Amino acid sequence: MGESLMPKIKLGHEPDLSAATYQIHDESHTIGNALRWMLMKNPKVEFCGYSVPHPSENVINVRIQMYDHLSSLDALISALDNLDNVCNSIEEKYLNSLRAGKYERWEEQS
Repeated sequence: MGESLMPKIKLGHEPDLSAATYQIHDESHTIGNALRWMLMKNPKVEFCGYSVPHPSENVINVRIQMYDHLSSLDALISALDNLDNVCNSIEEKYLNSLRAGKYERWEEQS
């Protein structure tokens, strides 16, 4: 009857969060690859990788290891924020381009 509330992210980690695996539910390669790319742009991140355990499971596992015992959670939050900014910027430029109307139009001929 009632829908089970599963947390969006589960965490397995070292005590200081310098290395952690985040299991993110209801996500796929789309966010996994973009998030890995954004995390690897951070020079404080030693390693980052993601995997999809099985195609029938709608989860990804993101592993983050930091230099100098820094927090992987801080890096994850920063990467998500940066990824959000990139998406907003792309959306803004796309909508401005649509408003300008300088694109090719195709109409089907009967």
